[in-house]
Amino acid sequence: MENFKKYLGVILLLLGVLCLVVYKFALPQNGMLIAAMVLEVAGILAYIFINKRA
Repeated sequence: MENFKKYLGVILLLLGVLCLVVYKFALPQNGMLIAAMVLEVAGILAYIFINKRA
C-alpha cells in the first residue's frame, strides 16, 4: 500500500490525460474537460505533497 501511495500523483495525472483523450476522440463534452482539469490539478498537488515528505 505504501508503494501505491508513492505513485498516486502520477496515477491521477495519467487518468487526467485519459480523460483528455476520451474528450478528443469519443465524447466532446465540457464535463470531460472539467474532470481532466480536476484530476490533473489533484495529481500535481498529490505528487508534490506526498513526495515532499519522502
